[in-house]
Amino acid sequence: MNFTPQQLRDADRRVREMSSPGRQLELALRQAEGYRNFLASLTGLLTAVFVLKGQEDLSKLAGIPHCSVIGLLITGFLALIVASWLGVLAVHGRPGEEIMLESGRLLAYEKARVRDVWRLVEWARWLALIGVLAIAAAVIVTWIAPTK
Repeated sequence: MNFTPQQLRDADRRVREMSSPGRQLELALRQAEGYRNFLASLTGLLTAVFVLKGQEDLSKLAGIPHCSVIGLLITGFLALIVASWLGVLAVHGRPGEEIMLESGRLLAYEKARVRDVWRLVEWARWLALIGVLAIAAAVIVTWIAPTK
């Protein structure tokens, strides 16, 4: 492909804009907002699925399956709650966080904040996966486990 010099200059300008710490922070926060919204809807959906599709009375389950379902549900919902909390921290940061109004410090803050957002989102993603798998396993155990 052949590009005109103007197209190449425009592309260079866009690359510089996209790689700036402020733009990177904006993109990271936008992605974190999407994950936060996804986690909130996922937690509500899984709660509804378990309530509607699981056994109505877990006390009808035998000993080990009973304890397993309770443990899986606690693990799953705690993982989803922590993942949601990490999503909120990624989007909004810590309350009372002070930003120094000096150009060098602002650039350092933006770079560090981008790293923090990505780290928090990554943890939230893994915890969401653990939560979903634990709740799904709890539902499956209620379907296949023998009752008293």
